[in-house]
Amino acid sequence: MSAGLLNPLAPLLLVEDNEDDVFFMQRALRLAGNTRPVRIAGDGQAALDYLAGCAAQAKEHVAPAAVFLDLKLPYIYGLDVLAAIRAHPAWHDLAVFILTSSAENSDRARAETLGIRRYLVKPPTPETLRPVLAELTPTALAANAPQPASSER
Repeated sequence: MSAGLLNPLAPLLLVEDNEDDVFFMQRALRLAGNTRPVRIAGDGQAALDYLAGCAAQAKEHVAPAAVFLDLKLPYIYGLDVLAAIRAHPAWHDLAVFILTSSAENSDRARAETLGIRRYLVKPPTPETLRPVLAELTPTALAANAPQPASSER
């Protein structure tokens, strides 16, 4: 189980390059009842750098409880970030939720193959995020390994 999951103050890592989408996601999380801090990585490389800092136990990098990952990112595409997360021994079981405007069946299929929790289509709403937040408890995540996503619209 991810170390961040055991810490109730562990952040959510939002990997998103669009400032408007960051605003809407933070707002929807707040309205859905999120109490965890939200860290922002503006591109795929920044996300991997953040996670590498957590793996090295860098003081400024608290392990995330979960990752919300956009697919269309600069530098490293979201699905490649997801593949890197799954390939890393410290992060292979980290809860990853895709949050994207991409309705491409091939993107969804590859994401599901790589073990996402859910495939969420933008814009997020408090109603779509409440069940996601319910999955972010130690009990819920321990009971459920990464699994194929369900569609949320």
